[in-house]
Amino acid sequence: MNEDNSVFIGEKPFMNYVTAVVMQFTTKGATEVVVKARGKFISRAVDVSEVSMKRFMDNTIEVKKIKTDSEEFENKEGKMVRVSNIEITLAKK
Repeated sequence: MNEDNSVFIGEKPFMNYVTAVVMQFTTKGATEVVVKARGKFISRAVDVSEVSMKRFMDNTIEVKKIKTDSEEFENKEGKMVRVSNIEITLAKK
């Protein structure tokens, strides 16, 4: 699978991400799309996946895999912090 089929969740409006996921499947003909998020955006990634599956793609896609992890890095104050991340792989049925 290409990295082109990834949608990174951030601070943009919610529907922008749903549209991005749906467009990957419809206009680009992707068979899989990975929704990725870190930290406080994890819940938004789950919501984007669910809305894409149940409202826009009318149950033609499903969750293939969910991968969770965490990474440690140095913040602005020089302190080491750990941030969780998630990758939700959606695939055509």
